[in-house]
Amino acid sequence: MNKPLLAALATLAVTGVGVAPAAASPAAPTSPAARTAPASPAAPAAPAARAVNFAGTVALSNCSGSVVRLPASEDDDPALVMSNGHCLETGFPAAGEVVVDQPSSRTFGLLNASGTRVGTLRASKIAYATMTDTDVSLYQLTSTYAQIRSSYGISALTLNGTHPTAGTAITVVSGYWKRTYACNVDGFVYRLKEGEWTWKDSVRYTSACQTIGGTSGSPVVDNATGRVVAVNNTGNEDGARCTDNNPCEVAENGTVTVRKGINYAQETYQIPACFGLDSKLDLSRSGCVLPKP
Repeated sequence: MNKPLLAALATLAVTGVGVAPAAASPAAPTSPAARTAPASPAAPAAPAARAVNFAGTVALSNCSGSVVRLPASEDDDPALVMSNGHCLETGFPAAGEVVVDQPSSRTFGLLNASGTRVGTLRASKIAYATMTDTDVSLYQLTSTYAQIRSSYGISALTLNGTHPTAGTAITVVSGYWKRTYACNVDGFVYRLKEGEWTWKDSVRYTSACQTIGGTSGSPVVDNATGRVVAVNNTGNEDGARCTDNNPCEVAENGTVTVRKGINYAQETYQIPACFGLDSKLDLSRSGCVLPKP
């Protein structure tokens, strides 16, 4: 898994997606042409693919993230920032651990479309976080969606409410590095196992998405809709089997496959069902399948 920067600095063992090397400087952003995969031919009435940029993404101290809203969110709801569970300021949640409604004053650097930092957002709490079944953290902010748009002219990214599709053209948008990675959804992994953690129904990228340390928590955007379909979280660095930084794929029949150099993300379509009125977390809602404490 791509561990946070602080862990990388402490161990000098850089992980697949979430860690940045101590001496590294941010890579230059890719060109605008590289941010959007070419749109496939569509029926005349279909909308053109939307350009994917940095607007609404954020930089954490050790990872990437994004301001996200649910399909049913309202402008006066407290905004949410999504990243990985392993990007928490409190450290990695253990297997089976679920964090809910924990106070936090963490700050996030908000980026505009060109990747310029335009403001600082602050959390009021960790609404939800886990590394069990998925690898996600959701921070509730002190600002509403309307306040962020009024202050910075930036709208939140919307979480898609349906399962992603193989072959979809996607862009991984890293607010930490101000860099994008364009590829396609190669397929889905029944179980992705890394060290003590196991994730269900993970997204596997095609090889073009060579995400690096510091990109953990980046939103994975469907180029055609502009909606978020997953959160970037790990990759197999050395070809090892099921170890830290070297996840393996476990099929339903138990067959294990190792794909050195291939990176992965966790789906986010199941998140909206777990939030109710005013974007309040409610794990007891019908259809909510996120792990519970």
